[in-house]
Amino acid sequence: MIALGFVTIYNVTGIINFAQGEFAVYGAFLAVTVSQKVRLLSGNVQLDWGWPLPLAALFGVVVATGLGMLLYQVGIRPARKASILSMIIITIGAAFVFRGIALLVWGTDPYRLPPFTGGPPIKIFGAILTRQGVWVIAVTALLLAVLYLFFNYTLLGKALRACAVNPRAARFMGINTRRMALLAFGLSAAVTAIAGIVITPATFMVYDRGLILSLKGFVAAIVGGMSSPVGAVVGGLMLGILESFSAGLISSGYKDAVAFIILFIVLAVRLGGLLQRRAAMPEQAGL
Repeated sequence: MIALGFVTIYNVTGIINFAQGEFAVYGAFLAVTVSQKVRLLSGNVQLDWGWPLPLAALFGVVVATGLGMLLYQVGIRPARKASILSMIIITIGAAFVFRGIALLVWGTDPYRLPPFTGGPPIKIFGAILTRQGVWVIAVTALLLAVLYLFFNYTLLGKALRACAVNPRAARFMGINTRRMALLAFGLSAAVTAIAGIVITPATFMVYDRGLILSLKGFVAAIVGGMSSPVGAVVGGLMLGILESFSAGLISSGYKDAVAFIILFIVLAVRLGGLLQRRAAMPEQAGL
């Protein structure tokens, strides 16, 4: 799902957003904040609103979407004439800002949401799949279907695709490319926030987890081709399978190393081509 967020932004604007994982953290933290009893700002503020989980999840997604749009308006749009590399540095700086704010507000404590459905794990051909894992797979499939329908059968989705194919021609046809870029950032933040909320019942969420989520999402998107939502999902599944095999056959301590090894290969082989191919994209798209 985080890879889907990378692909959404890259296809419309040509930008690789390394603050993507922070939206997952914020989506999860915000859902936890309004649904559970929490202490914020080093324990100086205590909240116990007790919102139902679906409403809390919606709140987290909406606010994270606003943060994605804010990142575009404050960080990306003023630097629309900068190079792609400069844009990447801006998103990395934004990630540090988001992470620092999360540290100040929520602290270093891990947070967790209750499982969406209870019950024992499911056994499939000798493999064990948790019920929350089923939710992750189902939500990913649903998001992929929704994005496919949105981009192929709605006027707004087709406008976004037009900006990706030929930004200058899209402007000549009356499409506001800056508004489309704003929408792309908001949409990708929403998808990533949903990812953070869905995985938090299966694992604890901490303030600095956005970094590893961004790296893994980026690797999955690159493996899938960086331009295809389906490829992003397939890349994520491939990365997950490789991590699981490394944990089972070698050691669980090497699980995250798989993503970094693939990332190193990607940086050595493909990233330079991506930067060169999209070097003029921001100016052309009218960001």
